[in-house]
Amino acid sequence: MSESFAVFIATNQRPNRVDTYANLRRSGYSGRVFLVVDDGDPTLEEYRAKYGDAVLVFNKQTVAATFDLADTFHQQLGAVVFARNAIQALAKERQIDTYLMLDDDYTEFHYRFDRMGNYKGVRIKSLDRVFAALLAFHKATPAVTVCMAQGGDFIGGAQGSYGAGITLRRKAMNTFFCRADRSLRFLGRINEDVNTYVTRGTRGVLFLTVNAVSINQRTTQSNAGGMSDFYRQNGTYVKSFYTVLMAPSCVKISTMGRTDRRIHHLVLWRYAVPKIVDEKHRRSTEGQS
Repeated sequence: MSESFAVFIATNQRPNRVDTYANLRRSGYSGRVFLVVDDGDPTLEEYRAKYGDAVLVFNKQTVAATFDLADTFHQQLGAVVFARNAIQALAKERQIDTYLMLDDDYTEFHYRFDRMGNYKGVRIKSLDRVFAALLAFHKATPAVTVCMAQGGDFIGGAQGSYGAGITLRRKAMNTFFCRADRSLRFLGRINEDVNTYVTRGTRGVLFLTVNAVSINQRTTQSNAGGMSDFYRQNGTYVKSFYTVLMAPSCVKISTMGRTDRRIHHLVLWRYAVPKIVDEKHRRSTEGQS
């Protein structure tokens, strides 16, 4: 990979369980990796002892002053959004033109279709080539970010909406390919990815998820550290309402799951993003001077 590209992993209180780092290497990524840790993390020195100069440190209070938290939970700073919004400046300091933001709990990287376009999950062993292809695609589009799909998107397999064929979705979660010349700032303390792609999407900003490749990750509330404590304390009800607050015209509270149903947001895409109007609807100007 080029020296102008790097992976940034947002992590908190998991110095001995940064699954993403190990799985990047196992899956064939050879480029630079940085771990982004806040200066109040009680395990910061453990990160430094294990990863050395790859650990980059930021201050949460400083970053918090740069964006809308969308709440008044003044004492609760245990959220990934602070690290996400610190990464752009950290990349710029190191003259990194393109970069990938990841969380720390990815267990696998997968292809989701074979060469013929048939649904088939296969573990990736050549991430350098995959990342290069996604970066080229990102460069060729006006999208502010391009993301890989998530394992949970493929519930239902080939009969599900994501497994039915290779496509693009106007959302952006978990894996963010970014460019220095296309600013990506997240909104809200939690549900920051949904808040951002919905709010900015309503204004015509393009976000894309590629379902040809995906990541798998640990179940959030069973994995100590990171965002788990916040979710256990506040639940998904509070999380989902952040996006309703920001875009009530196109987001509502719903439920998801078949057996163990839980509160979740529902984006009504018909009302969420601008549409491209077919030329057949253009008003005729024939005969007009």
